[in-house]
Amino acid sequence: MTSPPTLSLLVVDDEPDLRTLYELTLVREGYDVESAGTVEEAWALLQARSFNALITDMRLPDGTGIDLLQRLDAAGRPEKTIVITAYGSAENAVEALKAGAYDYLTKPVDLRQFRLVVASALGRVAADMREAAATSGASTSAAAASTATLPRRDRVKPMPARSLRAIDRLVGASAVMRQVRALIEKVARSMAPVLVRGESGTGKELVARAIHDASPRGALPFIAVNCGAIPENLLEAEFFGYRKGAFTGANEDREGFFQAAQGGTLFLDEIGDLPLSMQSKLLRVIQERAVRAVGAVAEIASNVRIISATHRDLAEEVQGGRFRQDLFYRLNVIQIAVPPLRDRLGDLAEICTAVLERIAAEAGVDPQPALAGDALDLLARYSFPGNVRELENLLHRALALSGGELIGSADLGLPEAAFVDSVQAGIDGVMLPSTRPLPAVQPGQPFSQPSGNPMGQTQAPLPKDLAAHLDQVEREILERALERYRYNRTAAGASMGLSLRQMRYRMARLGITVGDGSDPA
Repeated sequence: MTSPPTLSLLVVDDEPDLRTLYELTLVREGYDVESAGTVEEAWALLQARSFNALITDMRLPDGTGIDLLQRLDAAGRPEKTIVITAYGSAENAVEALKAGAYDYLTKPVDLRQFRLVVASALGRVAADMREAAATSGASTSAAAASTATLPRRDRVKPMPARSLRAIDRLVGASAVMRQVRALIEKVARSMAPVLVRGESGTGKELVARAIHDASPRGALPFIAVNCGAIPENLLEAEFFGYRKGAFTGANEDREGFFQAAQGGTLFLDEIGDLPLSMQSKLLRVIQERAVRAVGAVAEIASNVRIISATHRDLAEEVQGGRFRQDLFYRLNVIQIAVPPLRDRLGDLAEICTAVLERIAAEAGVDPQPALAGDALDLLARYSFPGNVRELENLLHRALALSGGELIGSADLGLPEAAFVDSVQAGIDGVMLPSTRPLPAVQPGQPFSQPSGNPMGQTQAPLPKDLAAHLDQVEREILERALERYRYNRTAAGASMGLSLRQMRYRMARLGITVGDGSDPA
C-alpha cells in the first residue's frame, strides 16, 4: 500500500522565532515546510514551485498578507491561504476573507487551533482531533463524527444527490440575481462566515445550500436549523448534544447540530431569534472551534462552516441590545442580500417556468403545463408579500386545479382585492384623487362648475386640525393593512410600498401595536 503524498506548506513571517515555531509544529504533523520572511521572498518561492497551502502573517516588512493573496488570485494559483492577524484586528480578518483567504488566526496563535485550521484547509485530520476522539468520554458515534473532519470521504457518507443544484434553482437574469450568484461562487472557496439577509420566502436557505454545494465541503453534511423553532430550554442540548444522565430524560448519548454537521456546513436560519444567553454560547464555539456536549467534561474540536440567515436588521438589533455585537461581527464577515420578488419582476416568467418544470416532474405530469399570457400579466401585478415561496404555492395549486396544458388567470385563484390599482394611494378603497362620478350633464347642455366647487360635488367640512385628521386616516390605512396580512409588518408595508423600517417608524409615531402583542416582523 503506497503512502499518501506529503503535503507542502509555505510559512511567511518576519519574526524568526515565530517562523521556527510554526515550522516545527507543522513538520511534526508530517508536512513538508518552507518559509520566507517577506512578500518578495515568498513570491520567489511560489514562482519556483507550487504549494498546497500558504500561511502568512498580515504585516510584513515589504507589504501585507493581502498583497500575497492578491498576487495569488491574479495568477490563478490554487494554494489555500491562512492569514495570521493581530489580536482584535477584526477589520483585517474581514479584509483577508473577502480577498479570498480560506481562514484566519489571531495572535497569540493557539497551536492546537493552528493545527486544526491547517488540517481543515488541506482536508486532513489533525492529531489533536484524533487524540480528543480517543480520550474523551464521548460515545462511539460522537468520536467517529469528530474524526471525520474534512474530505475523508471514506469516513463520511455523502449527502444524497439532488436532481438540481441549488445554484441552478436561483434563476433570473436580473442584475441583482447575477450579483448574488457571483458572490456565491466567490465565497464558497473560503471558510468565511456568511450572513444571508432577505425577507421571508426569498430563498435564503437555497443561497446557503448553493454556497455549500460549490465549496470543497459539498459532499459532506449540510445541516439546516431554524433557530426560532426550538424551545429556549432545549437550545443548548440541540446545538451541542448531551451525554447520558446529563439531565432528567437524557437516557442515551445524543449528538447535536454541530456534531452532525462536522466537516460540512451548519446553516442557522433566523439567527436573530436566538436569545442572548444562547448567543454567548454560540460565540464561544465559533471562536474556540470546539464543542462541549451538555454533561461532558472534554471539548471536541469542531470543523464546521457557519452560514446564518435573518429577515431582521441585525445592526438595528445590536443597537437595541437584543443581539450581541461581537457575535454580529463574527457572523457578518460577508453579507449576501437576497432581493424580494417584487424588486425583480423581470425574472418572473423565468422563475415560473423553472418552478412549473420542477413541480410537474415531481408530480409526474407530462407534458408540463405553461402559463397563459393573462395569468402571467396577473402575477406581474401582484405584490408577492410571501415572495418566491408564495409563488411556488400558487403554482402548485394552479397545477392541481388546471384541467389542461395551459394555466389561466382563473386557475391561480388570486382574489381581486389582492391587487392595488394605479390610482390608489392606499388600500381598501382609499383613493386619490376622488373617484366620485362627475355630475350628470344633459345632451347639449354646457358643463358649468359651481363657484368654489370645481367638481360640482357636496364637500365635507374642512378639518379643524389637519395634522390630526391626516394621522387618523394614515392610522386606519396601516391598521387595515396589518389586519389583512395577519400583522406581518414586512408584508403589510410592502403592499403599500413601505420598507420595514418605514413601517416601524409610522407605527411607533401613531402608537399602533399589533393585534396579538407578539410584534412579529
